[in-house]
Amino acid sequence: MRPPCAALCALCGFYLRIKIHMAKIFFSGIGGSGLSALACFMADRGHHIAGSDRSFDRSPDNALCALFRARGISIVPQDGSGIDASYDLLVLSTAVEDRNPDIVKAREANVRMLTRPQYLSEIAAGFRTIAVAGTSGKSTTAGLLAFLLRALGMEPNFIGGGRVKQFRSAVNPGNSLSGSSDFLVIEACESDGSVVHYYPLHSIITNLSLDHNAIETTGQMFETLGRNTAQVLVIGGDDRNLSGLRFDHPVRFSVDTQSEYTVESVEYRSLSTAFSVKGVDFQLALPGKHNLCNALAAIALLTEMGVGLRDIAGVLLDFAGVERRFDIHLDNGRHLVIDDYAHNPHKITSLMQTITAMRDRVCYIFQPHGFGPTLLMKQEYIEAFVRNLRPGDHLMLLPIYFAGGTAHRNVSSELLSDEIKSAGRSAEVLQERALLFDRLGEWDNYIVFGARDDTLANYAQDIARRLQ
Repeated sequence: MRPPCAALCALCGFYLRIKIHMAKIFFSGIGGSGLSALACFMADRGHHIAGSDRSFDRSPDNALCALFRARGISIVPQDGSGIDASYDLLVLSTAVEDRNPDIVKAREANVRMLTRPQYLSEIAAGFRTIAVAGTSGKSTTAGLLAFLLRALGMEPNFIGGGRVKQFRSAVNPGNSLSGSSDFLVIEACESDGSVVHYYPLHSIITNLSLDHNAIETTGQMFETLGRNTAQVLVIGGDDRNLSGLRFDHPVRFSVDTQSEYTVESVEYRSLSTAFSVKGVDFQLALPGKHNLCNALAAIALLTEMGVGLRDIAGVLLDFAGVERRFDIHLDNGRHLVIDDYAHNPHKITSLMQTITAMRDRVCYIFQPHGFGPTLLMKQEYIEAFVRNLRPGDHLMLLPIYFAGGTAHRNVSSELLSDEIKSAGRSAEVLQERALLFDRLGEWDNYIVFGARDDTLANYAQDIARRLQ
């Protein structure tokens, strides 16, 4: 655990900045899921917020850009012109390169700089923080936990990556919430290693699989988070990789094995799930085993915090989910069109297994994100698709998503497609998205998925409109 003196200093420093001094903060890369949540959270607490994003420079009519301006957040070009010595802090997306004009200008003006995870860890030190980690499911689990805490009258704060549908408004993307309590729910991300810098009151670790780092590397990070957790640590009891890690007295949740919180009487429906825990019946308005696990993780932690199971059951059904997590754009009996954030082999397998239980003749449209992650997970991607594609299914791979900056382009969607086809599955690379529109009669159902690129949701909408 963090030494008491360090925790006290962090706490005092946080309240000095947040409650006494209204800071002037610039966010470079403000359009990203993590940074946008921080910017809105700090704006809600009265700070002067400005920011830039190269995606806004390319698309000035971006909906998120308009939302920021509507709530009084200044958006300027990402050319350094918006930064001067009057700013107290520059907060950087981890995707922003060292030579970015905002960074250059901040150095010249002697403005303090922190990365997004560094700043989040400073903020988290001033709250009774609940950290939600895991290579899959943390966005939904964190969003669900914040939703349940609010529905139960506990007035939580929330800084996440996924946009909770019921938190979204004309001035809130849905990935943050400013409440009156001292509870703060955060996503603790392992992709950049920052998960080891949080010292939460409680933690959830949903699962452990290959994503941005090797399993062994991520496992060591999760062990550190477990040691840093002051009170309750909830972990996935069915996960073999988590079971091999060293944790002190974790509380486990499970679907397939016995644990402190094991589900019973599970009924997987086409678009929802029914189950019971310790004799109490629950209804979840989300499908699939993976969402059942996400809900069970939140139920376990809330129960350990002293909330009654029946109280949780009374509000769980109201949760509408997180944007780009199994978003249904069309379901007319004949055609189904879904957009999802699935991007690592575990998430893709969960998505495809859920769809397999629902529909036949499925066209899967996947956009890998980032050349580095795609190279790392290449073989596991191939295995996931070979294992889950049925004879009537087809896979279309879009070119690898590239948000800018520097990258070694030593992998491609063509390499994935060739391996999948050589294993006897139906696959191709779709170089231009519009090429699909003349072929919509070939399949009945279309599943669009991939991370980071919100235009995939627009693409799913276009497919749905044309099928209607």
